[in-house]
Amino acid sequence: MKIKSQDFQVKEGETIRLDQRPTLVEPVYKNKKQYQKLLAEHVAELSDLQQLLYASNRHAILLIFQAMDAAGKDGAIKHVMSGVNPQGCQVFSFKHPSAAELQHDFLWRTTRDLPERGKIGIFNRSYYEEVLIARVHPDILRTEGIPDGPADITAVWPQRYRSITDLERHLHLNGTRIVKFFLHLSKEEQRKRFIARIDEPQKNWKFSTADIEERKFWNAYMEAYEQCLSATSTAHSPWFVVPADDKENARLIVSNIILDTLRDLKMEYPQVTAARRKELQSIRKQLAK
Repeated sequence: MKIKSQDFQVKEGETIRLDQRPTLVEPVYKNKKQYQKLLAEHVAELSDLQQLLYASNRHAILLIFQAMDAAGKDGAIKHVMSGVNPQGCQVFSFKHPSAAELQHDFLWRTTRDLPERGKIGIFNRSYYEEVLIARVHPDILRTEGIPDGPADITAVWPQRYRSITDLERHLHLNGTRIVKFFLHLSKEEQRKRFIARIDEPQKNWKFSTADIEERKFWNAYMEAYEQCLSATSTAHSPWFVVPADDKENARLIVSNIILDTLRDLKMEYPQVTAARRKELQSIRKQLAK
């Protein structure tokens, strides 16, 4: 089975229903050995394209990962980006905002960490938390100093969607390509993974009682994600809903989408002028003596 990135893309203007999007699809690998081979091929090509991205110095790549707890964000980032030069890639995880961060607008703390040209930036959670967890738990807004404290809280979300899409359009026009992944996990698979975190001592550190509390708001989160994906997926900064019940398959889908993004840039290594080639040959002769 060949991966087609567009099969997972949320089209601009599309209204998303997550209960109609699969959390499990037919795997593109037949066994563990083939999975490892396919992932290694993806990782090797990604490494080559990252070097080309750096050399051409025309674009930046921003990868955003959002998901429910235990959906496999950390694993996807670790495995897919395993061959990338650390000097050309940075990962940022965004937790609860600090007191200082709350003194700024909701986009401020993430825009500080945007990737520069030639590099790949990864946001493990992002400014999208401000229309997801803040929507499920609107009391959070009271700590954010929103001017005048809107009488109708529902007015906040369209405003924030607009701020986000305006930012992403600006970044795209200035060379940053944004790819957004929602790892779509089923509630049943999350339950199994939580149990595994309890049963396997080496995974105990991953388990938090807060995860169980958030699980109670599952339906509210699904609604928040549906609204968010529908409002903020655009042709230039699309969302991809990746079935996440099979971790290995999800990693192959994610890596394929990243590769397609880089290939579409049609990058080339900088052309060397005749004068520069002559200079290099002169230097070579000196070194060869």
